[in-house]
This record gives sequence, C-alpha cells and structure tokens, in this order.
Amino acid sequence: MTNSFAELENANCILAIGTNTTVAHPIGSMRLMRARANGAKLIVADPRRTQIASLAHLHIQHRLGTDVALINGIMHIIYKNGWHNQAFIDERTEKFSDLVEMIEKFPPERTSEITGVPVAHLQQAAEWYAKSESSAICYVLGITQHSTGTDNVKSLANLAMLCGQIGRPSTGVNPIRGQNNVQGACDMGCLPNVLPGYQYITVPENLAKFEKAWNAKLSPTPGLTMFEQINAILEGKVKGLVVFGANPVTSYPDVNRVEKAMQALEFLLVMDIFPTPTSEFAHLVLPAASFAESDGTYSNSERRVQRVRPAIDPIPGKANWETLQELSTRMGYPMKFSSGEDIFNEMASLTPAFGGMSFPRLNEKGLCWPCPTPDHPGTQYLHKGRFSRGLGMFHGIDFRPPAEAPDNEYPFWLTTGTLFTHYLTGTMTRRCPTLHHENPVVEVEINPADARRLHIQPGEEIKASSRRGSIMVRALVTTRVRPGMVFIPLHYAENAANRLTNAALDPVTKTPEYKVCAVNLAKSA
Repeated sequence: MTNSFAELENANCILAIGTNTTVAHPIGSMRLMRARANGAKLIVADPRRTQIASLAHLHIQHRLGTDVALINGIMHIIYKNGWHNQAFIDERTEKFSDLVEMIEKFPPERTSEITGVPVAHLQQAAEWYAKSESSAICYVLGITQHSTGTDNVKSLANLAMLCGQIGRPSTGVNPIRGQNNVQGACDMGCLPNVLPGYQYITVPENLAKFEKAWNAKLSPTPGLTMFEQINAILEGKVKGLVVFGANPVTSYPDVNRVEKAMQALEFLLVMDIFPTPTSEFAHLVLPAASFAESDGTYSNSERRVQRVRPAIDPIPGKANWETLQELSTRMGYPMKFSSGEDIFNEMASLTPAFGGMSFPRLNEKGLCWPCPTPDHPGTQYLHKGRFSRGLGMFHGIDFRPPAEAPDNEYPFWLTTGTLFTHYLTGTMTRRCPTLHHENPVVEVEINPADARRLHIQPGEEIKASSRRGSIMVRALVTTRVRPGMVFIPLHYAENAANRLTNAALDPVTKTPEYKVCAVNLAKSA
C-alpha cells in the first residue's frame, strides 16, 4: 500500500475495486466503514453484489474483465470536465499525452456498452473521486488475477496521477494483500526476479553485493513464476520441486494439468503442517511449524514490519528456517544462522529500505518501510514530493477482453473468490468444526433468472464444467451475481473451483486468470 490503513479513515472518497474486503479482510474493512461513518463517499466496483457493495454509496457492477475500460471511461469524464489536477500532472508526471490519446476512445456511451455500467454511475464515480480533497483507491486480487492484471494496476495508477490523489495522506493506490505476510515474503525476495528488498537480479551492482555477502555465484537470469514452473515440469525442464506451505493441487488454475505435472516430477518435497492434496504426490513430506510456533517478523499490507513470537515451541522440533538451513547445508551451501534475528539482521544490512530496523526497535512497535536509518521513524505514505523513478509515467492502456469468453457450449462467466469462514484452500479452516459447519460444501452462486431458465432449484446438486474439467456444486440462487455470471469459492479440494479456471497468464507478471473463464451448468444425471 502506498498509504496506511489508519489514513483510510480520514479519506473523503474511497474507490474499492476488485476487493471483497468485508469477507477477505474483515479487520481492514472496518477502516473503510469508519471512513464512511466519517462522511467519506464509498464507491465499490465489483461484478458481484458483495456485502461491502451493499454498504456503498455507489455500487459499480461492471462486467467481468472490463476493468481497464471502466477506469478509462471514468478518466475520460474527469478530463473532459476539467476535474483533473493539471498542476500535479505538469510538475510530477510525464507522457500525459499518451493517456489523453487513449481515454479519448472511451466516451461514456462506449464505456457503458463495454462494461454494462449506466452512464450516470460512471459520471458520479468520476465526480466524487476527482473532486474530493483526498481520494484513496483500494484493490485486491479482483484486479490482479487477470491476463490483463498489469494493465488493470497501471490504469489505477493513471487515475490517481490524473487527479493528484497520490503522495499525500489518505490518498494513494493501495493493494491489500491476499494473505497474511505475503508482503513479508515478497520483501524477503521470494519472487523469481528480485533479491531481498525488491533489488532486481538483472542489475549487476545488486548481484555483486549479494554474491559477496553470500559467498556464492548467483544467476542473473530471473527464475520461473509458479505456473511457469508447471509448464516447465510438463516440458521436462524441471525434475524436482519443493512446496513449502502451499497447496498447488487445489490453488493453481487448471488443476487437472497441475496433477499431471506433480506426477511427472522425479522428486517432490512437501513441507506443511497438515496433509494436503499436494502432499499425496510427494516423495518426501517434512513437518512444518505453524504461525503459533514461529519467531520472526510479519509485514502487513501497509508495509508495516511487526514482530511475531511463538506461543509454543515448534512441534516438529525445528523452526522452519532451521529445516531450510539444514537442507541447504546438506545440498552443499552451508548456512550458519542461529536465530530468526540473525536472518533479519542480514536482510537489513543488505536492504536499504530495512536498514534502520532491528528486533529491539520492532519489539517496541512495528515500522513501515522504507526505514533507512536507526533514527528513522518509518514511512507512513510513499511518493511525497517525488516518485521512486523521479517522474510518474502515464501509460495509454487499451481495453483487452479476457482470454476466454462464453459461447454456446460454455455460456456462463465464472469468477472465483473466498468465503468469510474459510481461508485459501481450507487446509486449516476446514479442519475447524465450527467453520466447516457454516459452509460444509461448495456452492455456486447463480442468478434467479438463470436458475429458472435451467430449472435449477436452490440446494440442488449440479455439474459445473469448463474446457478443462468439471466439478459437482450445490446451487445457491442469489441476486449477488448478475444474469449470465456465476461465482464459486476456491476452498474445496474435493470439488476444486480451479479444475475449471483458465491458466492464461498476464504477459508481465505471469499471474493466471483466476477471475474469468467460461463454464456450463447442467443438472446432474
């Protein structure tokens, strides 16, 4: 997040797009509700009528996969009405003409035709966002898990810069991370193209610094993203895989293909706290320690690094870092850390954004990076006065439809997501009797008009199919979804929604298109 959670409470307008915060981030969503209570205009853009959408002053229920067209259309209205911040544009950005040339192609009528959003809603959203003193954007996986995810995010950045709604308190472009400590894992360099602190491995100076510290030769070539790994396994280029705290046989798209990849491996090591569908393919399973057995740090969505302390000793007898260190040593690269604090100190010494952090400081309170020196208080919001590259760059981004669209054989749009009661692939939450009782089986949300047309009754078991596979689901007839669209949660391994989803990748991030594909619904035989 460019800004902090606390700042959201003081925003005058919040655009929440591609985020079901009351379900996925219930504590964070309280900040949005407080902002609303304080008088902020709450705009929710979501193809589903979620709980937070029902609480919004304006719900923009656009068609799946039309985010770029929606944002371009809103920017068109802002620009044509002179609501943009020309002073900010002149002083802090470049290539504004590229944006203007593109948004000229998205007048309200065309935008409405593409997105299904009434022109009046587009105009109201544009006016509230542009004319408010401080407007903040919040988004989550509903923006990024598309084959156009990078375009979606750049479009939101365009919108913020167009109105000068960034680099100030209670503004910004704020991705709320999908799981706890995803931010921390990325900070530590658990990405295929960067070292700790987002230092690109393609920059020779970065590589040289870490080679010296680690006394090892490092490859300057970026590694593979998660689904690129699946492709490489099936092509025979990857023979072994370590899966640590993940369950790709439920969480990756096109599960049938993922299972073939797991079967093709010569060696699969799984480290987890519970058995999973993925561990069934493993040649070796090692026990992992849970969050309650861990000593270290978590980084939340607002870049705040916080201490986490164990409630109990690790049941496996080792902390996770100890297991990984021993594996590394046995594979020929010895590590000699003695604690999680040792590891953090090394990271801080090599990463300017963390240079001023230490366990003694974090024991007192969490700190938001960048925090470059021991006397630095941390950074509440980013891009004050300048962007990291100097000038912010506008991008003229055209609308591209999703990789797969409905047809006569697969006439419905499918999107996937989460429930309030379950987490990720249900490895932990579905073992909790209370939570399991609330949502024991997978349900498909279907609009009443579609249910009537197909003679589907509420609670009836039906078959959902795509070009990649099929699952059995129970019908939940609801107006939360618009006609022609269905929603299936992702938590159920026995009928995994990801047997249906499309593995089409964003060309930049290689993120699969979890949020849009074409399916068919049929009564069970």
